[in-house]
Amino acid sequence: MRQMIAGNWKMNGTLAGIAAYAAALGQGVAGVDLLICPPYPLIGPLRAACAPGIAVGAQDCAVEQSGAHTGDVAAGLLAEIGASHVILGHSERRADHNERSALVRDKSRTAIAAGLTPIICVGETLAEREAGEAETVVRAQLAGSLPDGFTGLVAYEPVWAIGTGKTATETDVQAMHATIRAALKKQLGEPGETMLILYGGSVKPTNAASLLATSEVGGALVGGASLTATDFMAIAEAARR
Repeated sequence: MRQMIAGNWKMNGTLAGIAAYAAALGQGVAGVDLLICPPYPLIGPLRAACAPGIAVGAQDCAVEQSGAHTGDVAAGLLAEIGASHVILGHSERRADHNERSALVRDKSRTAIAAGLTPIICVGETLAEREAGEAETVVRAQLAGSLPDGFTGLVAYEPVWAIGTGKTATETDVQAMHATIRAALKKQLGEPGETMLILYGGSVKPTNAASLLATSEVGGALVGGASLTATDFMAIAEAARR
């Protein structure tokens, strides 16, 4: 199965840097799906600059299709300007914007209706892991965030390993991805058997190969390392190998 390497730029990136970044990506990496999710204003320019085989996505979308919702961006508009995917339920959205799983589920429905592929994020905090609640928390997030008939991807992001420099061990990752796979099979049936499960949590060129070789890891959701094209491509090359 082809792995996906997705870059989440978060609130970073500039219009001036788009051309050089896209040129560094070139045609991508054979056998690996690449996706870049920049801030909203850069989606169209990045789509225009990147090779056709490199996908561009968004970091969130509104639950409503249109209307008086100042500051929100409709999934349909994101698709219109070239987005193919949308990250939903990222831990920073859940924490900073108080987004609950029910809202993530509703956003997912809206995104799918607009033709976008959702990447639903789940993951536990350090306190939840130390309390022995990690798997319970993740299963609950999956149950609440994925609508019936969900078609998309899931990303496991241990909250304690995002932007902290800490990385879950291969044993930690394998155990949680196995838990997620079992939950997907139970919740979705046959589609859950092959749905990609990305790992996100301080993925870098130095640890990408071992993480991507771990059982049930279908790719990576890359944060800081995706801001530098050479680092992002090194992670993609690790997926190819």
